[in-house]
Amino acid sequence: VQFVESGGGLVLPGGSLRLSCAVSGFAFGVYDMAWYRQTPGSVRELVASITRSGTSTTYSDPVKGRFTISRDDGKKTLYLQMNNVKPGDTAVYYCNRHSQVKYTWGQGTQVTVPS
Repeated sequence: VQFVESGGGLVLPGGSLRLSCAVSGFAFGVYDMAWYRQTPGSVRELVASITRSGTSTTYSDPVKGRFTISRDDGKKTLYLQMNNVKPGDTAVYYCNRHSQVKYTWGQGTQVTVPS
């Protein structure tokens, strides 16, 4: 199983980024998926999730209304559209299953929003 996150970078407050997570090694289409983020010294937190059908999504309160999670099962890729970013969004972003059981984490992608 492999997760390869990409699309991060330095973005000014109010700007946008689109993160991607290419998945291989498991049946992506049958699992609920999620984006998580982590800052140094903090636990990894759930940012957004999407059901395997793609018809239902959830968001943490800090990102609700600004981020959009989506998936392309044909490309085995998970996306996170980040709009109106804020300094508090600075973190390393990861994707994984939305489940108590998770696969080995990828390297993540760094998003930096300067204050």
